[in-house]
Amino acid sequence: MAATFNNLLDRLHLTSKEEGVPATEPTQEELKELRDNYAKAGQDHVFTFYDDLSTSEKAGLFERLKSFDPQYINEITEKALHPAQSSDESQETKLEPLPEAATASILDSKEEDVQSWYTSGLEYVSKGQVAVVLMAGGQGTRLGSSDPKGCFNIGLPSQKSLFQIQAERIWKVQQLAEKQSGKKDISIPWYVMTSGPTRRATEQYFQEHNYFGLQKDNVSIFEQGVLPCMSNDGKILLETKAKVAVAPDGNGGIYQALLTSNVRTDMRKRGIQHIHAYCVDNCLVKVADPVFIGFAASKDVDVATKVVRKRNAKESVGLILQKNGKPDVVEYSELDDKTAEAKDPKQPDLLKFRAANIVNHYYSFRFLESIEDWAHQLPHHVARKKIPHVDIEKGETVKPDKPNGIKLEQFVFDVFPLLSLEKFACMEVKREDEFSPLKNAKGTGEDDPDTSKQDILNQGRRWVQNVGGIVESEGAPEETGVEVSPLVSYGGESLEFLSTRTIKAPAVIEKED
Repeated sequence: MAATFNNLLDRLHLTSKEEGVPATEPTQEELKELRDNYAKAGQDHVFTFYDDLSTSEKAGLFERLKSFDPQYINEITEKALHPAQSSDESQETKLEPLPEAATASILDSKEEDVQSWYTSGLEYVSKGQVAVVLMAGGQGTRLGSSDPKGCFNIGLPSQKSLFQIQAERIWKVQQLAEKQSGKKDISIPWYVMTSGPTRRATEQYFQEHNYFGLQKDNVSIFEQGVLPCMSNDGKILLETKAKVAVAPDGNGGIYQALLTSNVRTDMRKRGIQHIHAYCVDNCLVKVADPVFIGFAASKDVDVATKVVRKRNAKESVGLILQKNGKPDVVEYSELDDKTAEAKDPKQPDLLKFRAANIVNHYYSFRFLESIEDWAHQLPHHVARKKIPHVDIEKGETVKPDKPNGIKLEQFVFDVFPLLSLEKFACMEVKREDEFSPLKNAKGTGEDDPDTSKQDILNQGRRWVQNVGGIVESEGAPEETGVEVSPLVSYGGESLEFLSTRTIKAPAVIEKED
C-alpha cells in the first residue's frame, strides 16, 4: 500500500527528495524572504517560472536556491572573472625549486631512511591514526561510460575496477600493520568524495560488492558541493524552468565538503592524525602509503605532496615549486621556454623544475582543524563551457554551439601558498611504480585504459623478476605482464614464493601458493 501511495505521489509530482515524504511548498513568508535575497543580488530571474511549477518542482527549486547565498555567488563570480592584482603579481615572479630540506626522492634516498618512514607509517596505521580521502566525483564520460570513473574496468586479467584495486590496497596496508604490531582488527577509514551525478551509483556499487572486503563502518561516501553555472554577464543559469544549472565545485571543494559532510568530525572521534588524499583515476596509486605517511610525519608538516619526475621540458604538467617564497603549483603554460628548459646546477642532466604534480597529498589533521580560518581565501577559477539553459524570455531550452557561460571551481592545491615552506614537504616517487592516470578513451595511446592496464602488468612483471622468478610469453608485447593482486603484495613485498617459478604471461597472482 505504501509503495502504491508513493507511486501516486510521484505521478502527481508531490514527492520530495526524501524518499516517501510528500513534498511541501515553502510558506509565503519563506518564499518572499528568498525572493527578496535574490532580488537584492540582481538574480531574481531564477523565479521567472516558479508560479507555473508543480508542488514538487517548487519545493525542489526552493531548496536548491536556499542552499546558495546569491550575494556570495556574485562576489566569487566577480573575483573569478576580474581577479584583483596582488602585490606579488605587481612584482616580477620569482620561481625556485623547493628547498632541499623540504624534499626527498625515492629514487636516491638512503634505504634506511625509506625503511624508517615505512616502519613509522605502519605504526601510525596500527594506532588508528591514518585515514584516506578519495576524490572520486568524476564520471567516465571520456571513457565512453556514464558510471563513476572508479567503477571502470581497465581490462586487467582479473577484471577488477579502480575502486576494487584501491580498496584491496587499503586492506593490505591494514594487514601489514597488524603483522608489524601484533595487533588485530586494525582499520583505515576510507572517505570517498563523490559528486551529485556519481553519489548514488557509487553507494550502490560498494554495496553490491560488499565494500570489497573492508568493514562497511569504515567506508564513508559523501558528496562535494556544487555551484550555479553563470552566464558570461554574471547571471545564474537555469537548466530547466524548475532546476538551476549547477556543477561540482572542483577538487578544491574537498575542504568545505569535509565540514558539511561531518567527515572531519568523524576523523576527530576516531583520533585520526594523518590523512592521505588522492584522485581515483590513478591505477598505480599507493593508497595509505606507509612510506609517504612516515615521511610527512617525520617532517612535522601540515601538507605534503608526491611528485614524479617531469619527462622533458615540453611535458604539459603542473609543477610543484616555490613561487615568491611560498609553495605553489605552476602550470606548464605559465612557464617560458627558458625556465622550462633550465637545468639543475647541482645535477646538470636533470631539469631544474621537474617536480610534476600528480594530485597525491598528505594532510595533518591539525591543519584540517583550521579549515574555517582559510577556506574563504581560496580562489575560484573560471572554466568557460557550453551550458544548456532555459531562455528566460522565451521559456525555451537553448543548446549552445559555443561557450556561453562559466563554471566556477576550486583546485585542491590552491591551499599550498597559504603555508610556510617549513610546513610543506614534497616526495619524488617513481612514475612507473606510482603514476598512471586514466584520462582518455581506449585506443588513444596515452593515459587510456590500455596504458593503465599495461602499467600494472609491467609492474607485476618487475616484482616477480626482482625475487628471481621468470616470466615467459609467446604473445604480443602487451601480453608479457603479470597482475599481482594487492591482497598478495602491496609494493612488491612477500613474493619470495615466486622465486623459483616460471610464469606464463599474461597471468594473475591472486594468492600465495
